[in-house]
Amino acid sequence: MPVIRDICLKLKTDEVLRREGFREFSQIRSELKSLINELLTRVESTRLLEPAVAYEYYTVTGMSPDQVSLEVDKVIRGSLLPSVFPGAREQAIAVCTIGPGLEKQVTAYTREGDTLRGMLLDGIGSAAVDMLNQEACRSIAGEASSRGYQASSPVNPGMPGLPITEQWNLLELAGAEKIGVSLTSSGVMVPRKSTSMVISMGPQMRTWTQAEVCARCNLRETCPYRISS
Repeated sequence: MPVIRDICLKLKTDEVLRREGFREFSQIRSELKSLINELLTRVESTRLLEPAVAYEYYTVTGMSPDQVSLEVDKVIRGSLLPSVFPGAREQAIAVCTIGPGLEKQVTAYTREGDTLRGMLLDGIGSAAVDMLNQEACRSIAGEASSRGYQASSPVNPGMPGLPITEQWNLLELAGAEKIGVSLTSSGVMVPRKSTSMVISMGPQMRTWTQAEVCARCNLRETCPYRISS
């Protein structure tokens, strides 16, 4: 089960502001932008980000309406993959994390009463996970191309047709323990700034932009993180 660690994440102020729920970037006070830039510098100088991706590829051996069967007698339960990617030949399972360092600093700021820095640093962490997910998708798409396949857009546990309970399964399939990612008994990922995903590989896989995902989401009218086309 491969692991990628040498990942450079260069975050921009606008990406952080979007993750904080700000829509009109030009109207944000210069003091706030300066504070974000200060925090971005601190994140880089103190190495609060420890990005890592654990992943594995599995050959698809069969499909039914409610699950995908993989080699080594493994399955991914749910109707999403069979219905949207019926032609998949392989499934790439990945877990991404930025590590525990940033989360610990957010907690420290909060305990010190510096809630603004804590909130902004948390937004930096969320933006970093977004960027790490994109890097993981690009890496998997390159591997798919080398095998003569296309890579689909990623799907995540909790999406309709991919139960959140599959989180345990995906972490095991990806080898998440190699990058220090685990789940609590209630299903919360540790470190908290971590994600899991499934990418289907095969001929003519379906893809969509983030704006299209947001347009289909039930929270599209109220979500502060939505992206418009």
